[in-house]
Amino acid sequence: MGDNKSVNRWKFHDKYRIMPHVIKFLVWVAAIIAWWVIISLSIDMPLEYRLRHSTDDLRAEYDKMSVRYDSLNLVLENVIRRDENVFRKLFESNPYDISADMERERIELYEKLMRMDNDELSEVLDKKIQSAIKEEHNVLKSFENLKYNISTNNISIDYIPAIQPVNNRQLTLLAAGKKPLINPFHRTIREHHGVDYLVPEGTPVFATADGTVKILSEKNSSHGKAVTISHANGYETSYSHLLDIRVKKGQKVKRGDIIALSGNSGLSFVPHLHYEVIYNDTRVDPIHYFFLELKPDEYQQMIRIALSSMQSFD
Repeated sequence: MGDNKSVNRWKFHDKYRIMPHVIKFLVWVAAIIAWWVIISLSIDMPLEYRLRHSTDDLRAEYDKMSVRYDSLNLVLENVIRRDENVFRKLFESNPYDISADMERERIELYEKLMRMDNDELSEVLDKKIQSAIKEEHNVLKSFENLKYNISTNNISIDYIPAIQPVNNRQLTLLAAGKKPLINPFHRTIREHHGVDYLVPEGTPVFATADGTVKILSEKNSSHGKAVTISHANGYETSYSHLLDIRVKKGQKVKRGDIIALSGNSGLSFVPHLHYEVIYNDTRVDPIHYFFLELKPDEYQQMIRIALSSMQSFD
């Protein structure tokens, strides 16, 4: 009986001697497993490392090409806008319209970006390049058609009012565009049929295209001293509120010739030049005809200035 008690007591004490070692062993096993999981999550294996960096390189290259593609798209959109606003009026020709195609392509592209892998990245880049080549081809084809129209209809660019009537290379002189504006005398909104350049009296005014002086106005009318030049193919230009006229009726002029000095004559709020372009008896926006001296970004800047104007000066 006594021996059984001693054996049980030994088993009881031995169990408590072993348990700490078992617990310590399990803790070490758990620590090793946790360490392995952390290392696995934080450190790439060689294959994973290559795949990850390959994907990163592809995405970086894609971002660079996307920036270049978007920049080309911006320039292309400017060319298209000028094509639509100017050449359709000049040559009565409809340019190739790719705006709908470009918008549809953008939507499809960004949908793909949400679920893109390496193969899809490569495919999208290839499609973008092919799309840009196609758009370039179509735009060039449009301009070839315009060139053909020019040659077959004997249209000369010299007779198209394609420059600004004053020296405005810094684009700071345009003060009012062709749109409804507040009239400074009647204090109501009225249609403004041309553009106003805020220039000092005596500023040289240039003929914007080759033509013949059609009308000289020396009378004290609302336009003050004014000149109207007739160009070929239905174009006329008018220059109002002048200080001094340097041409005569019936005189032939060339683009860039000084025809007058700006002033403040007639119904003029401050010294300025009022300039209009008339095509087939319809007043059109002169800004769309400055394509010989404006780059695409300068053209956009002129449009923004004209849109931001609130008041005319005549």
